[in-house]
Amino acid sequence: MSNEIQLDVSNHNPPLYRTPDEMEWEMGRFKNKTKFLFHTTPERPTEPNAGFLRYEPGAGFRLHKHEFSQVWYVIEGQFNFGGKVYGPGTVVYHADPHYEEAMTTETGGTLFFVQYQGPTTGGRPVYEGRMNIRGEVKDVTAADLES
Repeated sequence: MSNEIQLDVSNHNPPLYRTPDEMEWEMGRFKNKTKFLFHTTPERPTEPNAGFLRYEPGAGFRLHKHEFSQVWYVIEGQFNFGGKVYGPGTVVYHADPHYEEAMTTETGGTLFFVQYQGPTTGGRPVYEGRMNIRGEVKDVTAADLES
């Protein structure tokens, strides 16, 4: 008799595996660097955005809002969110809809993030090419600070 459990997985997606070391850093919309391990696509509209954001010393962004949900994990560096400094090991949860407090970093640092469709709003994460920019990075406008 086998101890192996048999499951019917024919209607389920297999896990996806990505290794960030195999990826190049891309430019982000706040002049940070990004590595998107996973990204929402038309074929997989509920797939989350997930990856790394690297900020140089002196980088940051203004107060803004989104209709999706997200979680951040501070890997390295010190980040000032809304007037309070947080360091490695800090987890930040943003329910939907949410606002992000202004952020600055004197040290620079790296965050791991997951953005996913808002369970209450249905708001989708920031789309391909908006946070991982290929080519010239334009100045941030008010429209960039909305979902």
